[in-house]
Amino acid sequence: MIQYFKIVDQHTIAVDKPETGTWVNILPPLKQEEFSELSKTLSIPLDFLKDSLDIDERSRFEAEDNVKLVVIKTPTENNSFNDSDAFYITIPICIILTGQQVVTVNSFENAAIKKFLNSFKNRRPDKPNMMLLKIFEKVILNFQDCLKEINQRRNMLEQKLYHAIRNEELLQLMRIQKSLVYFITALRSNELLMMKLARVNFLQLDEEEKDFLDDLIIENSQALETANTYTNILSSTLDAFASIISNNQNEVLKRLSTITIFLSVPVLIASIYGMNVPVPYQHSIHAFWIPVILSILILAFVIFNYLRRFKK
Repeated sequence: MIQYFKIVDQHTIAVDKPETGTWVNILPPLKQEEFSELSKTLSIPLDFLKDSLDIDERSRFEAEDNVKLVVIKTPTENNSFNDSDAFYITIPICIILTGQQVVTVNSFENAAIKKFLNSFKNRRPDKPNMMLLKIFEKVILNFQDCLKEINQRRNMLEQKLYHAIRNEELLQLMRIQKSLVYFITALRSNELLMMKLARVNFLQLDEEEKDFLDDLIIENSQALETANTYTNILSSTLDAFASIISNNQNEVLKRLSTITIFLSVPVLIASIYGMNVPVPYQHSIHAFWIPVILSILILAFVIFNYLRRFKK
C-alpha cells in the first residue's frame, strides 16, 4: 500500500499521486509491481526500495544518482508462534530523499511510523532533512517505550519467581533477554549511523538541524545505556535464580540422603531377621516385636545424634 501526503495551506492532506514536496509512505503488504512502478515514476533505484525487505539490513546510508538512502532500525513486536523467540525484534525503515519527495519504506508495521503519522500535521515534507530527523526522533521514542514495557514485565516476572520458581517464568525472562540483545545491537548501529551523518554531513544539514541531530545522538546513547543496564540486571537476576535453584536442589538431595540413611537401620535389622538361618528368639512369642523395638531404639538414637550435631 502506498500513501501520499502533502502540505496545502498549512494543512496536511492525502493526495493521489506523488508531487513535488510530498511524503510517499509505503506500507505492507508490499507488491513487486508497486516497487517497479514507483521506481520509474520517482527515478529511485529499485534496490533502495527493496532494502527494507531484508529484516537483517543494517543501519547505513548511501547515495546513487542524486538519490539518498538512509536505513535505520526500529523495534517491533515479534509475531512469531515460537514460545522461545524474543518478545521484540528490530526491523529496518528505509528513508529515501529524492530531492523532491521523501519516501519511507516499511516491510512491517511499526510504532515509529504510526507515531509520525499521528503528529504529521506539524511536519513539513518539503523540508526533507528535518522530516528525516523527526523520524529518527520517533524511532528513539519507540525504543524508550519498549524498554519501559520490558522493564515492567521483568519486574512482574521476578515477583512471581520470588514465590514459586517455575520454568515458565524463567523462559519468559530468557525471551526478554533476547529482546534486549536485539535492542542493544540496533541502538549501537543507529548510534554509529547518526554519528557518521553528523561527521560527514551527508545530508548537508544547517545549524538548527545539526543541533537537533546532536540531541538525537545523546537520546539514543541514553536508550542504549538503559538497555545495557536492563541486560546486566537481568543477567544478574538469572544467575541468582540459577544459584537458588541449585541450592534448593542440593537441599532436597541432602534431605533425601538423610532419610535414606535413617531408613537403612530398620531395613538392616529386618533383613537380618528375615534370613533363612537360625536367629535369636525366633521361636519366642515376641519374635515380631523384638526387631521392631530394636529398630525404633537404634533409629531414635541415630536421629537424636544427628539433630544434636545439626544444631551445633
